[in-house]
Amino acid sequence: MNTEKITKIFAMLPKGITQGVLVVALVLSAFFIGSLKTKVDFYEKGRAPGTTNPSPAAQPQAPAQSTVTLDQIKNVFKENVIKFGDANKKVLLVEIADSSCPFCHVAAGKNGELNKQMGDRFKLVQDGGTYVAPVPEMKKLVDSGKAAFAYIYFPGHGNGEMGTKAMYCAAEKGKFWEVHDLIMSNTGYDLLNNKVKNDKTKSGELADFLKQAFDANEMKNCLDSGKYDAHLQNNIKLATSLGVQGTPGFFVNATNFSGAYSYKDMESAVTAALK
Repeated sequence: MNTEKITKIFAMLPKGITQGVLVVALVLSAFFIGSLKTKVDFYEKGRAPGTTNPSPAAQPQAPAQSTVTLDQIKNVFKENVIKFGDANKKVLLVEIADSSCPFCHVAAGKNGELNKQMGDRFKLVQDGGTYVAPVPEMKKLVDSGKAAFAYIYFPGHGNGEMGTKAMYCAAEKGKFWEVHDLIMSNTGYDLLNNKVKNDKTKSGELADFLKQAFDANEMKNCLDSGKYDAHLQNNIKLATSLGVQGTPGFFVNATNFSGAYSYKDMESAVTAALK
């Protein structure tokens, strides 16, 4: 309905009614405009209303001041989490993630299309950008024997339970990174967020997708067993004890990088720890 028609309708109404209708219309307009602005503000910050997972774009460039101690980080490596190496390494790396979280995929560096969608800041170096995904660099440090790495699940996006359980199933057979990289691909992102969605009855679909890295029947049996259900709850408690409120989150020793920081932002902390 255009403005001219609305004006004619108001002109036909008695004065008292017109004023009342006008007030109601203005109130409703203010409400809807305010509601729309709230939604826009939330989505620009990388989260839906009611969630607590801001995008890195809304976060400071410098590492957050963490109240977590080095002893707390060392204790992570005593917990029943996915880990490589032990607390005796000079560099202790901890990732808190949700395999369905878009910025966790950004940080994993295996989903270049999503990195591009997030803007130039997150465009990977191999795609002509400047962003260095931190997770592959952390793996290099672990493989070289310079660092230890721990992976903690936290529900930062909402559809990562089955993906995380699959990574636990793979880790027990020494196939964590192979399965991790498939899950953190563009196809994996779509599968978890649009098809599986934490639905245990979709274990077969997830196992079939991962068959190029892990036996499909073995994966399905592991997922169906529920053997790692309690692990996820313990992971959440552990992440919470470290002050985590969203994903992704990283620690380089006790230095907290809350968000999908480029590895270039973390490198000085790693260099200092190696001295």
